[in-house]
Amino acid sequence: MKRPELLIPVFSRLVACSGYRQIARELGVTHTTVMRIAERLGRHCLLYHWHHVHGVRLSETVVIDGFESFAHSQFYPCHLNLAVGAQSHFTYAFTEAELRRKGRMTDWQKQRRRELEREHGRPDPRAIEKSVAELIRMIPRSTRGVLAVHSDEHPAYPRAIKKSGVAVEHAVTSSVEARVPANPLFPVNLADLLLRHSNANHKRETIAFSKTLQSSVERLAIFAVWRNWAKSFSEKAQDATPAMRAGLARAKRTVAEILTERLFVSKIALPARWDGYYRRRVITLARGRSRPHRLRYAD
Repeated sequence: MKRPELLIPVFSRLVACSGYRQIARELGVTHTTVMRIAERLGRHCLLYHWHHVHGVRLSETVVIDGFESFAHSQFYPCHLNLAVGAQSHFTYAFTEAELRRKGRMTDWQKQRRRELEREHGRPDPRAIEKSVAELIRMIPRSTRGVLAVHSDEHPAYPRAIKKSGVAVEHAVTSSVEARVPANPLFPVNLADLLLRHSNANHKRETIAFSKTLQSSVERLAIFAVWRNWAKSFSEKAQDATPAMRAGLARAKRTVAEILTERLFVSKIALPARWDGYYRRRVITLARGRSRPHRLRYAD
């Protein structure tokens, strides 16, 4: 099987909760081949998403939340911050923030955290605030001039909104409210649920966790494009995709259609944070910067 022919099966299996080595065994290749294809797919999906979303004008409220996961080890938790349309369930943007491990820990875990922080440093305590500020800047502007944002009561969000410089109407719902469809946070809660359900690297107690934050971001880009453009809102009804509900598409797109056209970063100006994702500049404290993407034929 030639490498270009691996793009569709690897894409499909990544959003069907398969790990790299599982995919490699099925396709008869090495797991490093699957990893490199996942990186390529992640870059393509960043460009694909921004190409279709940049310049759009919003007519719906956007719900934001931080999906908590980890990369490298559970001593390195992170937030994947999502911005999801309240009516369409379209994922408009996402960013990442590396966090300090918190919560109940044993004495050994506390000691180990101190050792790791002495060796690698501590995550930025304002990482969520900075990350969410950039997230808000990336959300398309509203048709009425003021962006309507709904979130839980996380204390960093008001500071992030102020820091973003965007005119925002901010509404808050408690995160302890029942996660039912009537809850205003339901669109992003559902996105979190599907992200954990569809991606092996976010399963509870998994051995398929992302080894770098960069890899986690690339797989999130693949998931977002698949859910936005290819997946029905309801699996039972097989109805419209979030992109169709948002008025950004007339029909579902297959994975093959998503991957048909080659996109070039020189022709699609990504926002600064996503440009860093594209060029693989995301740092995981315990590992340093991931292997950078050196442009050869991508311009």
